[in-house]
Amino acid sequence: MRITLTDAGKRFNRDWIFRHLHYEFTEGHSYAITGNNGSGKSTLLQAIAGAIGISEGRARYERAGQAVPENVRGGALQEVPAGLQEIPPEEVFKYISLAAPYLDLVEEMTLTEFLQFHQAFKPFQPTLTIPEMISLITLEAAAHKQIRYYSSGMKQRVKLAQAIFSDTSVLLLDEPCTNLDADGIALYQRLVNEYCGGKLVIVSSNDRQEYEFCDKTLSIMDYK
Repeated sequence: MRITLTDAGKRFNRDWIFRHLHYEFTEGHSYAITGNNGSGKSTLLQAIAGAIGISEGRARYERAGQAVPENVRGGALQEVPAGLQEIPPEEVFKYISLAAPYLDLVEEMTLTEFLQFHQAFKPFQPTLTIPEMISLITLEAAAHKQIRYYSSGMKQRVKLAQAIFSDTSVLLLDEPCTNLDADGIALYQRLVNEYCGGKLVIVSSNDRQEYEFCDKTLSIMDYK
């Protein structure tokens, strides 16, 4: 998966949040979006997710195409990669998962019901069952309790689980350790390390413990 922003900009009314942003995000790498509080990190992340439109420039989403057979010497067939194919805007959501403090959960559901509901429109990684996911975020005792009765830290674990365990090429994380205690932060770091290898991961944060695994950094302050 590759996401390319070309001369991208976003404004609200007359105020530009970012502008003239040229950047390429590629699968297999992890990126940190940093900047001052209120500088627009979350806005940029939502623009990358396709949740909000950009005001100028272009966002392009591409994925590896299926290999195609090709004749080689002796008449044999060989699988040849088809290269990158552009994803239509209306299908981008299928390849992206997002965890953010401002996203709501269906709090009338139990945790088990919520994960089953989520799985119906965005499958989880095939190696994991829902009971296993609940165990990994250490919420077994609350699996059949309505989410409305969860603490803020428990709700954040659920948000991370539905994003990290989704079978998507891209994982977007906005201040992922919000409301987490020390054990929760350690859990977050472990889940990213164990279940996000090979994905395109983008973290919006000013807290190094949330993005210390990232190998590239983009400062939104450079695009004001």
